[in-house]
Amino acid sequence: MKISLMKKLSLGFMLAVLGSIILASLISNYIIGKEFNKYLIDEHKSKIDNAIKIAEDLYSEQNTFSGIDQDEIQRYAAFQELYIEIKDLNNKVVYNSGNLHMQLKGMMENMMGSKMQNSAGMDVGKYTENNYKLTAEDNVIGTITVGYFDTSYLSSSSITFINTLNYSFIISALIAIFFGLIISIIISRQLSSPLAKITETSNKMRAGNLEVKAVVKTSTKEIDELSNSINYLAKTLKAQEMLRKRLTTDMAHELRTPLTTLKTHIEAFIDGIWEPTTERFEIFNEEIDRLIKLVGDLRNLAKLEQINTDLQISNVNLSTELEKIIETFEPLFTKENTELIGQITSGINAEIDKDKFKQIMNNLLSNAYNHLRINGKVEVVLTKQNQNIIIKVIDNGIGIPEKDLPFIFERFYRSDLSRTKNTGGSGIGLTITKAFVEAHGGRISVKSELNIGTTFTIVFPDILKS
Repeated sequence: MKISLMKKLSLGFMLAVLGSIILASLISNYIIGKEFNKYLIDEHKSKIDNAIKIAEDLYSEQNTFSGIDQDEIQRYAAFQELYIEIKDLNNKVVYNSGNLHMQLKGMMENMMGSKMQNSAGMDVGKYTENNYKLTAEDNVIGTITVGYFDTSYLSSSSITFINTLNYSFIISALIAIFFGLIISIIISRQLSSPLAKITETSNKMRAGNLEVKAVVKTSTKEIDELSNSINYLAKTLKAQEMLRKRLTTDMAHELRTPLTTLKTHIEAFIDGIWEPTTERFEIFNEEIDRLIKLVGDLRNLAKLEQINTDLQISNVNLSTELEKIIETFEPLFTKENTELIGQITSGINAEIDKDKFKQIMNNLLSNAYNHLRINGKVEVVLTKQNQNIIIKVIDNGIGIPEKDLPFIFERFYRSDLSRTKNTGGSGIGLTITKAFVEAHGGRISVKSELNIGTTFTIVFPDILKS
């Protein structure tokens, strides 16, 4: 049977509190009881030592046991609940407290019996007598017999103290349990309520509502991060759903245009409206090339997941390679009255896949060329900063709308300004470029302003040995 997180947390807290209280009570009760009994036993021993000292002092006052003041020792025996008997060196009894110990036993049974039996589980105990030597000036002057019950040191006050201590443990435990219950409920709600909201949000997302957000107020770092992750997931899924719908529309548009052109021309041939000419077959060929290019781009998508394993790493002089790539593109730029400039720092080497690097730069330069205006300019910069290799492709073209910047590296995404037959690609070139860069452990970013230009920046980290 599954139970809610709140109940499970509350139960866990309560078990932890209860276990801690029981453990602390047992340990505390054992240690305190042990030390208290030791204290009482020491006090009892002190009583006996005092009885011996009184007897020795009484002897020292007269240098004999004859005529000693028996009232003092009698009062002490009665007060301390002891039986005392004193004998001289001839073993003659010079004092005893008579049947005081039997009287004391009856008093103790009446006074403490029921409380000790019922509350402490104890009785008066066994009567015991011990003999001790009496000395004066290091000479033995006689013996003293002290009799007592085993538990005589447990006075009524000590029994009351022990019972009060146990009672306080019980009261403290009940208060702690109640307090722990309140705290566990509060903490459980603080943890379970946000999670319940996040779960509700996730279920709505699963049902297709990607507009929902998990609004959670919590001071718990992990729950806050989970809430932000769920919200980011919803935002990402919404963006992907938009891209999926846009992909469907774009693919339909890309396929429909050349197919419509081919169908129209073929129908014209069939109906005898047009005569087959070389020019018209060239139009066929162009449209078929567009379809082939589109299919090729779709095939490249399937290869994106294998980029990391397909790298052919070698030591490449990036400075030289960039200069060659720029030379290759210069005639194209010159033909369209545009300018391609290179600012290349010489002698920069890196461990990189040469072919993939060429494709990265070809994609970026082609993209810049397609979006230039008349008399436009593209600048390629290669530098090295803090062991990082930095490549920038800067153009003063039409720019990219701010709303499109977060998505330009997504598959098949194209800015609205570039959706023309002449400049609009399939929307996969930048996706492949980003994948190639990240496969080398690098990163690519873009900054752009409408009608001002665009800057692509590639950073290869210092893990690429130069």
